[in-house]
Amino acid sequence: MTRKRLLAAIAATASAAGLFGAVVTAEAAAPSLTATFAQSSAWDSGYGGKYTLTNAGDANSTQWTIEFDLPEGTSITSSWSSVLTRTGRHYKVTNAGFNGTVKPGGTASFGFNTKGLGLPTGCTVNGRPCGGGGETPSTTTTPPPTTTTSKPPTTTTSVPAGDVVDVSTAAELRAALAAASPGQTIRLAAGTYRGSFVATKPGTAGAPITVTGPSTAVLVNDGPSGEAPSCPAPTAGWDSGYGFWLYGAPYWHLKGFTVQESKKGIVADDSHHTVIEAVRVHRIDEEAVHFRRSSADSVIRDSTISHTGLVQAGYGEGVYLGSASSNWACHGNSGGADRSDRIQVLDNHIGPYVAAEAIDVKEGTVDGVIRGNTFDGQGVSGQNSADSWVDVKGSGYVIEGNTGTFASPGTFANGYETHNPATTPSFPNGCGNVWRDNKSDLGGVGQYAIKITSTSKCSDRPNVVHASNTVSRAVSGLTNIPVTP
Repeated sequence: MTRKRLLAAIAATASAAGLFGAVVTAEAAAPSLTATFAQSSAWDSGYGGKYTLTNAGDANSTQWTIEFDLPEGTSITSSWSSVLTRTGRHYKVTNAGFNGTVKPGGTASFGFNTKGLGLPTGCTVNGRPCGGGGETPSTTTTPPPTTTTSKPPTTTTSVPAGDVVDVSTAAELRAALAAASPGQTIRLAAGTYRGSFVATKPGTAGAPITVTGPSTAVLVNDGPSGEAPSCPAPTAGWDSGYGFWLYGAPYWHLKGFTVQESKKGIVADDSHHTVIEAVRVHRIDEEAVHFRRSSADSVIRDSTISHTGLVQAGYGEGVYLGSASSNWACHGNSGGADRSDRIQVLDNHIGPYVAAEAIDVKEGTVDGVIRGNTFDGQGVSGQNSADSWVDVKGSGYVIEGNTGTFASPGTFANGYETHNPATTPSFPNGCGNVWRDNKSDLGGVGQYAIKITSTSKCSDRPNVVHASNTVSRAVSGLTNIPVTP
């Protein structure tokens, strides 16, 4: 019997049994994504928007791209849980690393805030209309208009100083930061807050602004996105990728919460008298905490830092004080230097897997205190000369009562090092620092607990290593200079 006759016979038999309708051609399992838009809040000059993707197919969707247009006069100012790019009025949004896979019957979402009240049009997901059904993108699909005109349910600048503002969503946190006033406390509920969180309102010496929450209140920034300015500054359409950013915001107190999965952890720019207390910063692409642009007289204490430099190991410092002189054109605002002076780093646990130095003290900074910290050097990368717990290029620092250990893997040269970069205008870089009462275990790998690179460059203001420092498992010993009783 020929194949054609065999198939005909099978069809006839199936028809006679009433089963012909059950004979179908199997199709490969495939995802089927749709996306819906909704406003999460609205105010006089903008709104918070959210897209929710749903997979109605029978296979995982492993990545997604949503595109849409916004009318003239409306633009996105911040976004989260996505990577956003813009060309004119057209926006292209792709998944972040954590939400690209959408299981059958599952959902994923991302959000954004706008300046202007125009709604998205022409939405497509992976090249098909967001509502499903077509093969080609629609250019006329418009989401249903919203009728809400009320302000978002967060505090405004009219809230009296000293009030406690409770927040539980990313949108509420952004609104509270924008409306913050001296003496106010912003209190985070447990949960994950995704997006860009920038504080630009100053507190005062007598009435600092506080952001506090439990360690289970977790800030995540999936940026950066958009076009960056030549020097970092809060800019419409650009997300820095920083987990929490103080910009021109002195006298803030950050306490208790966690920052993770961000380009940088906590950054203080031109924000003197910042206090960071009992925070956890980990799983960070670059550095964990950076005091920058003359954020002087600040403190970080009782905090835990680990797993930094996940993308750029050579820039994965635990705590970064000041800026390299090559960056003073952006970050120097006092005599040409970044004068992030008199910063105290107290009683923190830094490491393991901090890919660069636990603390990097940059040239041009003076008179800080590094006391009572625990350094775990496991995982230091050796990239960009990162091969010690602390690298001191500043001057006049007191480094005392710290405990440092090293165990493989990692590239480890010395426990503490000094360097003396030349700068213009001239500063006595890497000089006049004092070490006492530090305990160092070099793991049988490190040369010296305290390595002083040059004595001649500091002849007028020598570095001092006291005999109260101790070392174990050192290849060469405590220090390469004479010890002071």
